[in-house]
Amino acid sequence: MKKILVVVTNISKYPNLKRATGLWLGEAVHFAAEMEKEGYQIDYVSPKGGHTPLDPHSLQAEQMTELDWQYYSNDDFLNKLSTTLSADAINPNDYDAIYYAGGHGVMWDFPEDENLQSIASKIHANGGIVSAVCHGAVALLNIKNAEDNYLIADTKVTGFANTEEIAVGLDKVVPFLTEAELVRRGANYVKGEDWAVFAVADNRIVTGQNPASGGAVAKEVIQLLKSM
Repeated sequence: MKKILVVVTNISKYPNLKRATGLWLGEAVHFAAEMEKEGYQIDYVSPKGGHTPLDPHSLQAEQMTELDWQYYSNDDFLNKLSTTLSADAINPNDYDAIYYAGGHGVMWDFPEDENLQSIASKIHANGGIVSAVCHGAVALLNIKNAEDNYLIADTKVTGFANTEEIAVGLDKVVPFLTEAELVRRGANYVKGEDWAVFAVADNRIVTGQNPASGGAVAKEVIQLLKSM
């Protein structure tokens, strides 16, 4: 059995705002929990390697489930988030799937990272799965296939909705809107109700709409892995 690669951000602060950001904890936790129940080994990677900051808003009591608290209290898990692998040190052939966790920080380090793009493209070319949740979907924007076409073109995907970004008051802070940019790349964007669990799979690309959808993405990925 090959491994699963979970990608997290290195960005700790909004470049244009005096406000902390980082990984949205639950988006990593709920995906990882489902994968680990099935016995999959997970490696954590970030664009630069090393520490991934946690978005403090994701640690607020109303955001944290019992599962989140279990992982947040797990030193082994937290140590992995503090010592992530560097994207330039990854061998894509070691992995059956890649998963991009979100949090607003990813808007500034995922989309233009050529190492991440290359990893995902090779995993998909090898017959593996590319997946993302919420803002993590911005990592898919510039991935191209062997024919030099955008991987998500003509593919059903989801990600943080424009209406959700407006609702949290950050639509004028982020460099672009996730939904709008996915559409610009030729993807067939679909969504559920705001804040509801929603995930979609198409062409071995699995995406979830918002922070509530990490577990749903994992279940879709597991189903595909079992059919491989």
